[in-house]
Amino acid sequence: MTMPAPQAKLGAHWLSPTDIRSTLTRIHANRNAHDSLLRNLGHRLHQHADSVSRSLKGLDAKDRPSVVGKAVSGFRSELVRESADARLAHTRELAELAGRLKAAAVHYKSPVQMLMRETLGSERRSRLIQQIASSGPVELASLAEYAAATQDKDLAAALCSRVADLPRAERPFSAAELAGVMFGELHRELSQALVEAERRVLEGLNADTEFETGRPHPQRSLQIAMLRKREQEIGAYGFDADDEDEGNEAEETDSDEPNDRIAAGLRARREKASAAA
Repeated sequence: MTMPAPQAKLGAHWLSPTDIRSTLTRIHANRNAHDSLLRNLGHRLHQHADSVSRSLKGLDAKDRPSVVGKAVSGFRSELVRESADARLAHTRELAELAGRLKAAAVHYKSPVQMLMRETLGSERRSRLIQQIASSGPVELASLAEYAAATQDKDLAAALCSRVADLPRAERPFSAAELAGVMFGELHRELSQALVEAERRVLEGLNADTEFETGRPHPQRSLQIAMLRKREQEIGAYGFDADDEDEGNEAEETDSDEPNDRIAAGLRARREKASAAA
């Protein structure tokens, strides 16, 4: 069975790892500002409900909840109209930023892709490809071990090109594993950043919907939970305990920058690996 040839997505914009990190930082800032706005609006809504409830103390207890509910619903509609432009500005910017990251995901499909792009145009890589053109499995395996031990990207890329020409059963090492030594951590970090960005958009939309209607969107809530699980599975830079609970105010006021959390997570992974060794 002949596999279809891969089709290039030529319209995807380029974002460097630094661009992705800075975009994620902007997404965090947007979510903090949006959450602050919604908290203030929610506080006004609760104050209004308390005020109405106190003013109706003389009303029959069984009728009071209905009257208060109608008053709160009316005031909620006023707040929704009053804040519509500000809330829309936040959600639009959030969706736009996350859309940029999603479009750039095509450039970070795998460590192999990142390795080959990093060494593109290298004269040394070209010379190495010529030198190992006739190398057998034993020599190729030995060179792969050497490339991994010395973090030699040019040699690793040349070896990945060489084994790609061999039948799968005859390949003395996995190109994915070798590239993973060079770019595995960065690939996991960026992959998690892309998933996190998608989650943050859905959380912003869900919080906005909950403010407008008094109820979160069930399908959106399920998607958020699935994305959280995916982030935990990637585990590149940890997963804040605050993120476990969408309604936890600690998350809403968290001022940690994504880069700080990424660095801390990677440092913890390296310390764990060193202890295991």
